[in-house]
Amino acid sequence: MEREFETLSGPVVGRVEEDVVRVLGVPYATAERFGLPEPVPPFTEPFTAFDRALAPPQHRSELLTRLIGDDDLGDGEPCQRLSITAPADLADGERLPVLVWIHGGSYVTGAGDLHVYDPRSLVAEQRVVVVNLTYRLGVLGFFGDGERVPANLGLLDQLAALRWVRDNIAAFGGDPESVTLFGQSAGGDAIAHLMISEGAEGLFRRAIIQSAPLGITSGRAAMTTAMLAAVGELPPDAPVSEILAAQRVAEKAAKRFGLPGGMPFGVQYGLHPVPAESARDEAWRKAAPRIDVLIGCTAEEAALFAGAIPAVERVFRIPLAGKAVRRLTGPISRKIYDSPARDFARRHREAGGQAVRYRMTWQPAGSPFGAAHITDLPLILGTRRAWEGAQLLGSVSWSEVDRRGRAVRAVWAGFARTGEVSAVDASAARDTLTFPTT
Repeated sequence: MEREFETLSGPVVGRVEEDVVRVLGVPYATAERFGLPEPVPPFTEPFTAFDRALAPPQHRSELLTRLIGDDDLGDGEPCQRLSITAPADLADGERLPVLVWIHGGSYVTGAGDLHVYDPRSLVAEQRVVVVNLTYRLGVLGFFGDGERVPANLGLLDQLAALRWVRDNIAAFGGDPESVTLFGQSAGGDAIAHLMISEGAEGLFRRAIIQSAPLGITSGRAAMTTAMLAAVGELPPDAPVSEILAAQRVAEKAAKRFGLPGGMPFGVQYGLHPVPAESARDEAWRKAAPRIDVLIGCTAEEAALFAGAIPAVERVFRIPLAGKAVRRLTGPISRKIYDSPARDFARRHREAGGQAVRYRMTWQPAGSPFGAAHITDLPLILGTRRAWEGAQLLGSVSWSEVDRRGRAVRAVWAGFARTGEVSAVDASAARDTLTFPTT
C-alpha cells in the first residue's frame, strides 16, 4: 500500500510494509563533482520513494564483505539521499523522537541503505522515526584542499541532510525538536565533529557516538598534505574509475604516518565548517550544554583489524590461544577508542553537558573476533536475513542476537527520548553493556 506525505520539499510517496512505512532514496541536496551541496528544488510532481539510495562511488571493503556479506546497491555520484522509516500507525499530529543514522566505513566505504542498517526493529519496537543518510566519501567527499576544492564535502552533505530533516520530518511523524544523531566508527567521528561544525547548532539535540576512532583524529595535517601532493590536481570531468585510482594513490601516501594512516580520509580542521584543531576542545566544551551525549565502544575493537590478517585470524580461532592473542590488541583499542571516549565524556560533563559512557562486552559464541569493532551493529540495526550467517557473529543463534538487541535498542531509544539511560534499561542490557562512571 502506498502513502503520500506532504512536505515542504513537495509531495513524497512511500510504501507501507506491515508495521512500518518506508520512504526511500529521497534527495536532500544536489551537487556537482567537488561542489558544495545545494538544496533540491521542491518536487512539482509526487516523488516516488520506493528504491534504496545508491552507494557513493567506492572500493568495496574486502574485510567487511567477508565478515558480514555483500549488499550491492550499485553506486553513483548523485548520492545525497536519505531514507525514512516510521511506524505505520501514526496518529494525526503525533510527533515521535527522530534518530538519524550516519554510517561508518573509514570515510571510504559503506552506504546508508545497506540491509545491515535496516532500522525496522528499532522503529517498530521503540516507536521512533529513523532516518538513514548517504553522503559523499573518499576523494569525492573528504579530500579537498580548501582552495581549489572545498574540504569536508561529506560533512557538508550531512549538514544539508539535517537541515532537510529539520524542515520536513514532521510530515512523517517525527519531532524536529527531538533529533538524535547516532553513528558508528567514522559515522560516530562525523557526529563528534558535527557537534562543533558551523551551521549545526539547533539541528540536533542528542548524539550517540559508537566506536569513534577519536584517538587518531589529531595531528593529521602533514598526512593530508602528503596525500594531496601524491595525487595532484584531479580533472573535474575525470571518469569515476580515475578518481578511485587516485584514492588508492592517496592511501598509499598515508601509510608512512602510522595509525592515522589506517583511516587516511576524514574531517580536516580549520576548513569550513570545522574549527582549527587548536580550537577544537574549546568548541566541544561550548557545545556541551546543548547536546546530550552517549559515547562508547566495544571491549575488543582492534581485534577486527588484527583478524583481517589471515594468519592472525587462524590463531584467533584456537580457543585459548585466540583469546590470549586478542588481548594483545588491547592497548591499540584503548588508544584509539576507549580512552578518547572516556576523555570526551569527562570533558563534556565538566563543561556542563550530560554524558553517559558505555562499553559493549558481548562476545558472540563461536566468533574468533570477540567483542570487536562493528559487533554492536546487529544489536541495533539490520534484519535476521541481513545478519544471520555473518562470520562476525560466529555460531550465535538469532534468538540470542534478538534478545540482546531488544535490550540495547531500548537503551538507544530511551536516550533519544530523555538524554539519559534509565536504571531499568541499563539493568536489562547488563549482560551486553556496561556503563563506566569515570
